[in-house]
Amino acid sequence: MLASAALVMIMTPALGYFYGGMAGRKNILSLIGQSFAVLTIVSVQWVLIGFSLSFAPGPSGVFQGIIGGTQYIGMANMGYSTTYPGIQNINVSTFMIFQAMFAVITPALVSGAFVGRMKFSTFIVFTLAWTTLVYDPVAHWVWAYDGWLHGMGILDFAGGTVVHLNAGVAGLAAALFIGPRLTKSNGTEHAEPTLTILGAALLWFGWFGFNAGSALGASALAVNAFIVTNTAAALASLTWLGLGWHYTGKASMLGAASGAVAGLVAITPASGFVDIWGALAVGFGAGVICFYAVSLRNRTRVDDTLDTFGVHGVGGAWGAVATGLFATVAVNSAGASGLFYGNPGQVGVQLIAVASSSAYSFLMTIGILKVLDYVMGVRVPVEEEHTGLDIAHHGERGYTAVHSDAIAKKNVRFTLTLQPQDDRNPAGAVRDSMSLLVMMTQGEINELKKLTAEGAGSIEGNSQLVGKISGADMLDD
Repeated sequence: MLASAALVMIMTPALGYFYGGMAGRKNILSLIGQSFAVLTIVSVQWVLIGFSLSFAPGPSGVFQGIIGGTQYIGMANMGYSTTYPGIQNINVSTFMIFQAMFAVITPALVSGAFVGRMKFSTFIVFTLAWTTLVYDPVAHWVWAYDGWLHGMGILDFAGGTVVHLNAGVAGLAAALFIGPRLTKSNGTEHAEPTLTILGAALLWFGWFGFNAGSALGASALAVNAFIVTNTAAALASLTWLGLGWHYTGKASMLGAASGAVAGLVAITPASGFVDIWGALAVGFGAGVICFYAVSLRNRTRVDDTLDTFGVHGVGGAWGAVATGLFATVAVNSAGASGLFYGNPGQVGVQLIAVASSSAYSFLMTIGILKVLDYVMGVRVPVEEEHTGLDIAHHGERGYTAVHSDAIAKKNVRFTLTLQPQDDRNPAGAVRDSMSLLVMMTQGEINELKKLTAEGAGSIEGNSQLVGKISGADMLDD
């Protein structure tokens, strides 16, 4: 269990790399830093109050089943020989630190929705408030033995509802509240796609602790969770890759990485309840549904920068519903069967969990952001957004000065006029003309200046290059 907790812990910095590689070059360090900050903030919150609010028996009356009580505040009543109700094979302290890593990664997932737009100081307070007021109650509903959704019979083995759906919906709420970026990348200015692939691989690796570890012991159930997790991730990745290849003619590795994460998200609630055939259905569905969810979002004005909702929100919802379809007691006798195994009512329970968790997360996230905006402001000033949060907030760069010349490109617009001079084309006749907008380093701009020197080229402004290039021999260049 401690090894599984360590695997889940590494997922949070891995998420920083996964997100950072897809962000613009001005914000890569801030994204990785946000994941690291969440690790520190929630780790302290969890041992002081978070675990108790999530898993302690709740107060009687109107709040029963809604929020935990004070039994475990500051790790009180958690001796190393004490067990948690219903879990006899490990002590409550082991269970606490394992669950801590789930609480850590959830607000970090939300950060992908507002890249480059939230103040770091506000993000710190938001993380603490959101974990306490949103994550902890939803965790209690689903996983505490007296939680109201737990009592209804929800199946969420490792956090499809508590972690992914919760974070995805919060990300959507934050993106809508904060508003879009001043300028959006056209998708070709990712800081370092190789970091995204590395982050996805580390997430996949850590997810075995996430899902298999949720069996709470080395058992046949843990083996099943491990196998179906790997299978669903693989098929979802292949599905997303294939769809992207079909539409663009390119086999995007970022698409393959996103598909793998979508599959991991979707199998999370189902991993302790479905067999290999269910895993294949969940993985394929995640690849298709999340791919089109992200494609649809790209056609709207909602600036969920790294598609937190499209992957985690939609993927988490699909995984929760799919659990109600494909679950079988043949895998886990302590669970329940789903629609295709004779229990259609399980789908209804899963849908209630999806709807209630989504509504609560969305409304509470908006409320928290409204309060924080009034007290300390949420969005960074325009000049800081232009500069990028790496420099504006941290005074550090994600890339060294040695590397900066290779990546610091400017948008350069110039007019290319071809004036071939031969027997069929008298001097001065214009054969073709086009306006080009390209990204070039300063060195490349200097080379182009040389080429235009003899073709009546001229420079206008700091980054506007307007020129003419003469000679048919320049056509290939």
